[in-house]
Amino acid sequence: MASVAAFVGTAVLAIALTRAPATSDASLSYRLSGRVCPTSGLEAWLGLGAASAAGGPGGAGGGSPGNAGPPGAYPGHETYYTLEFTNVSNRTCSLFGYPEVSAYRDSPAAGRRIGGPIGGTAIRDTSVRPKPVMLEPGATAHAVLRVAGDTEPAGCAEVTAGELRITLPRQARPSLVPAHIPVCTQRGHASLSVQAIQARPGIPGHSVTP
Repeated sequence: MASVAAFVGTAVLAIALTRAPATSDASLSYRLSGRVCPTSGLEAWLGLGAASAAGGPGGAGGGSPGNAGPPGAYPGHETYYTLEFTNVSNRTCSLFGYPEVSAYRDSPAAGRRIGGPIGGTAIRDTSVRPKPVMLEPGATAHAVLRVAGDTEPAGCAEVTAGELRITLPRQARPSLVPAHIPVCTQRGHASLSVQAIQARPGIPGHSVTP
Protein backbone atom coordinates (compact mmCIF):
# COMPACT_ATOMS: atom_id res chain seq x y z
CA MET A 1 0.00 0.00 0.00
CA ALA A 2 2.86 2.35 0.80
CA SER A 3 4.27 1.87 -2.69
CA VAL A 4 0.86 2.59 -4.28
CA ALA A 5 0.48 5.76 -2.22
CA ALA A 6 3.98 6.84 -3.22
CA PHE A 7 3.17 6.21 -6.89
CA VAL A 8 -0.08 8.22 -6.68
CA GLY A 9 1.74 11.04 -4.91
CA THR A 10 4.44 11.10 -7.57
CA ALA A 11 1.83 11.15 -10.35
CA VAL A 12 -0.02 14.08 -8.74
CA LEU A 13 3.27 15.95 -8.35
CA ALA A 14 4.16 15.29 -12.01
CA ILE A 15 0.79 16.65 -13.15
CA ALA A 16 1.23 19.76 -10.98
CA LEU A 17 4.70 20.38 -12.37
CA THR A 18 3.68 19.95 -16.00
CA ARG A 19 0.57 22.12 -15.79
CA ALA A 20 1.18 25.30 -17.78
CA PRO A 21 1.59 28.34 -15.51
CA ALA A 22 -0.50 31.47 -16.07
CA THR A 23 1.16 33.72 -18.63
CA SER A 24 1.28 37.43 -17.83
CA ASP A 25 1.65 40.17 -20.44
CA ALA A 26 5.16 40.85 -19.13
CA SER A 27 6.29 37.23 -19.47
CA LEU A 28 4.71 36.96 -22.91
CA SER A 29 6.55 40.10 -23.95
CA TYR A 30 9.80 38.53 -22.73
CA ARG A 31 9.14 35.35 -24.72
CA LEU A 32 8.53 37.44 -27.84
CA SER A 33 11.65 39.55 -27.31
CA GLY A 34 13.57 37.57 -29.92
CA ARG A 35 11.07 38.70 -32.55
CA VAL A 36 10.73 42.37 -31.64
CA CYS A 37 9.87 44.52 -34.66
CA PRO A 38 13.01 46.44 -35.66
CA THR A 39 12.74 50.04 -36.83
CA SER A 40 14.13 48.99 -40.21
CA GLY A 41 11.22 46.56 -40.72
CA LEU A 42 8.44 49.05 -39.97
CA GLU A 43 6.98 52.03 -41.79
CA ALA A 44 5.76 54.68 -39.34
CA TRP A 45 3.20 57.25 -40.47
CA LEU A 46 0.79 59.76 -38.98
CA GLY A 47 -2.98 59.48 -39.35
CA LEU A 48 -5.08 62.60 -39.88
CA GLY A 49 -6.01 64.50 -36.74
CA ALA A 50 -9.49 64.89 -35.33
CA ALA A 51 -10.36 67.47 -32.69
CA SER A 52 -12.59 66.88 -29.71
CA ALA A 53 -13.63 68.70 -26.57
CA ALA A 54 -11.76 67.88 -23.38
CA GLY A 55 -12.57 64.38 -22.25
CA GLY A 56 -11.18 62.24 -25.06
CA PRO A 57 -11.66 61.31 -28.72
CA GLY A 58 -15.16 61.72 -30.03
CA GLY A 59 -16.20 63.97 -27.12
CA ALA A 60 -18.96 66.55 -27.32
CA GLY A 61 -18.20 69.17 -29.90
CA GLY A 62 -15.52 67.04 -31.53
CA GLY A 63 -14.81 66.65 -35.22
CA SER A 64 -15.38 63.49 -37.21
CA PRO A 65 -12.48 61.18 -38.11
CA GLY A 66 -10.53 62.24 -41.16
CA ASN A 67 -12.47 65.51 -41.35
CA ALA A 68 -10.27 67.73 -39.23
CA GLY A 69 -7.47 70.16 -39.96
CA PRO A 70 -4.43 71.11 -37.91
CA PRO A 71 -4.81 71.45 -34.12
CA GLY A 72 -4.49 75.24 -34.24
CA ALA A 73 -7.82 75.40 -36.08
CA TYR A 74 -9.63 74.20 -32.97
CA PRO A 75 -8.93 76.62 -30.09
CA GLY A 76 -9.72 75.08 -26.72
CA HIS A 77 -9.94 71.56 -28.15
CA GLU A 78 -7.61 68.62 -27.88
CA THR A 79 -6.54 66.89 -31.07
CA TYR A 80 -5.91 63.19 -31.50
CA TYR A 81 -3.73 61.55 -34.12
CA THR A 82 -2.93 57.90 -34.71
CA LEU A 83 0.69 56.84 -34.99
CA GLU A 84 0.56 53.92 -37.41
CA PHE A 85 3.20 51.18 -37.64
CA THR A 86 3.10 48.88 -40.68
CA ASN A 87 5.25 45.75 -40.88
CA VAL A 88 7.01 46.03 -44.24
CA SER A 89 9.31 43.06 -43.60
CA ASN A 90 8.71 39.45 -44.64
CA ARG A 91 8.52 38.04 -41.11
CA THR A 92 6.12 38.26 -38.18
CA CYS A 93 7.34 40.35 -35.26
CA SER A 94 6.04 41.80 -31.99
CA LEU A 95 5.48 45.19 -30.37
CA PHE A 96 4.80 45.83 -26.70
CA GLY A 97 4.56 49.03 -24.66
CA TYR A 98 4.74 52.76 -25.33
CA PRO A 99 6.55 54.47 -28.19
CA GLU A 100 8.73 57.42 -27.21
CA VAL A 101 7.57 60.50 -29.13
CA SER A 102 9.33 63.87 -29.42
CA ALA A 103 8.46 66.91 -31.50
CA TYR A 104 11.24 68.41 -33.63
CA ARG A 105 11.72 71.32 -35.93
CA ASP A 106 12.32 70.38 -39.56
CA SER A 107 15.20 68.01 -40.25
CA PRO A 108 18.50 69.61 -41.27
CA ALA A 109 18.82 70.47 -44.94
CA ALA A 110 21.35 72.25 -47.13
CA GLY A 111 21.66 75.88 -46.11
CA ARG A 112 19.35 75.49 -43.10
CA ARG A 113 19.96 75.24 -39.38
CA ILE A 114 19.89 71.83 -37.76
CA GLY A 115 16.46 70.92 -36.46
CA GLY A 116 16.14 70.60 -32.71
CA PRO A 117 13.68 69.19 -30.18
CA ILE A 118 10.67 71.25 -29.08
CA GLY A 119 9.48 70.94 -25.51
CA GLY A 120 9.58 67.64 -23.69
CA THR A 121 9.00 64.01 -24.66
CA ALA A 122 5.36 62.87 -24.80
CA ILE A 123 4.09 61.61 -21.46
CA ARG A 124 2.47 58.18 -21.19
CA ASP A 125 -1.31 58.01 -21.27
CA THR A 126 -2.03 54.96 -19.11
CA SER A 127 -5.74 54.77 -19.99
CA VAL A 128 -4.89 51.90 -22.37
CA ARG A 129 -3.21 48.85 -20.83
CA PRO A 130 -0.13 47.67 -22.76
CA LYS A 131 -0.62 44.31 -24.47
CA PRO A 132 1.71 42.32 -26.74
CA VAL A 133 0.86 42.90 -30.41
CA MET A 134 1.90 40.42 -33.09
CA LEU A 135 2.36 41.98 -36.53
CA GLU A 136 2.30 39.73 -39.56
CA PRO A 137 3.89 41.02 -42.79
CA GLY A 138 1.72 43.84 -44.13
CA ALA A 139 -0.23 44.28 -40.87
CA THR A 140 -0.54 47.61 -39.04
CA ALA A 141 -0.72 48.54 -35.35
CA HIS A 142 -1.27 51.97 -33.85
CA ALA A 143 -0.87 54.22 -30.82
CA VAL A 144 -3.03 57.27 -30.11
CA LEU A 145 -1.20 60.60 -29.81
CA ARG A 146 -2.95 63.45 -27.98
CA VAL A 147 -2.01 67.08 -28.62
CA ALA A 148 -3.07 69.44 -25.83
CA GLY A 149 -5.51 72.15 -26.88
CA ASP A 150 -3.84 74.84 -24.77
CA THR A 151 -0.43 75.34 -26.36
CA GLU A 152 0.09 78.84 -24.98
CA PRO A 153 0.28 78.75 -21.17
CA ALA A 154 2.04 81.57 -19.34
CA GLY A 155 5.67 81.79 -20.40
CA CYS A 156 5.23 79.45 -23.35
CA ALA A 157 5.84 80.18 -27.03
CA GLU A 158 4.01 78.09 -29.61
CA VAL A 159 6.13 76.50 -32.33
CA THR A 160 4.98 74.28 -35.17
CA ALA A 161 6.77 70.94 -35.19
CA GLY A 162 7.74 69.80 -38.66
CA GLU A 163 8.67 66.31 -37.59
CA LEU A 164 7.97 63.65 -34.97
CA ARG A 165 10.73 61.33 -33.85
CA ILE A 166 9.26 58.03 -32.70
CA THR A 167 11.36 55.42 -30.93
CA LEU A 168 9.71 52.04 -30.51
CA PRO A 169 10.13 49.93 -27.34
CA ARG A 170 13.51 48.18 -27.15
CA GLN A 171 14.79 50.05 -30.19
CA ALA A 172 17.50 52.73 -30.33
CA ARG A 173 17.01 54.21 -33.80
CA PRO A 174 13.96 56.51 -34.18
CA SER A 175 11.57 56.75 -37.09
CA LEU A 176 11.18 60.25 -38.54
CA VAL A 177 7.59 61.19 -39.42
CA PRO A 178 6.63 64.50 -41.11
CA ALA A 179 4.11 66.50 -39.08
CA HIS A 180 2.54 69.95 -38.76
CA ILE A 181 1.65 70.18 -35.07
CA PRO A 182 1.82 73.27 -32.81
CA VAL A 183 3.48 72.49 -29.48
CA CYS A 184 4.69 74.47 -26.48
CA THR A 185 8.42 75.17 -26.27
CA GLN A 186 8.41 75.37 -22.47
CA ARG A 187 10.18 72.46 -20.84
CA GLY A 188 7.96 70.54 -18.47
CA HIS A 189 4.77 71.48 -20.32
CA ALA A 190 2.99 68.35 -21.58
CA SER A 191 1.88 69.25 -25.10
CA LEU A 192 1.91 65.59 -26.17
CA SER A 193 0.80 62.33 -24.57
CA VAL A 194 0.81 58.86 -26.11
CA GLN A 195 -1.03 55.61 -25.42
CA ALA A 196 0.40 52.11 -25.55
CA ILE A 197 0.64 50.37 -28.94
CA GLN A 198 -2.60 48.62 -29.89
CA ALA A 199 -3.49 45.99 -32.46
CA ARG A 200 -4.93 46.84 -35.86
CA PRO A 201 -4.88 50.19 -37.70
CA GLY A 202 -6.24 53.18 -35.86
CA ILE A 203 -8.97 55.54 -36.98
CA PRO A 204 -8.16 59.25 -36.48
CA GLY A 205 -10.11 60.55 -33.52
CA HIS A 206 -10.85 57.11 -32.10
CA SER A 207 -8.89 54.33 -30.44
CA VAL A 208 -9.51 50.72 -31.44
CA THR A 209 -9.74 48.21 -28.60
CA PRO A 210 -8.43 44.74 -29.58
